Amino acid sequence: MSGWRCISTPGRLRFAANEMTQAGLAEKAGVTRQSLLAIEAVKYPPSLELAFQIAGEFAVLLEEVFQYEG
Repeated sequence: MSGWRCISTPGRLRFAANEMTQAGLAEKAGVTRQSLLAIEAVKYPPSLELAFQIAGEFAVLLEEVFQYEG
């Protein structure tokens, strides 16, 4: 998968959802705030299950939160 990069948008969606905090989203998704920060900074890819959980918190499709470019 070299050459591929993840586009992560939970931060944008958090602000669109009445400025949900990282801590609030992390708690709902069952991860630490630091893990969510790494995901938003595209330093750590979420598991498929976590990606679906994050998308579910915003009631959007997975593709609206995470995309992969190559």
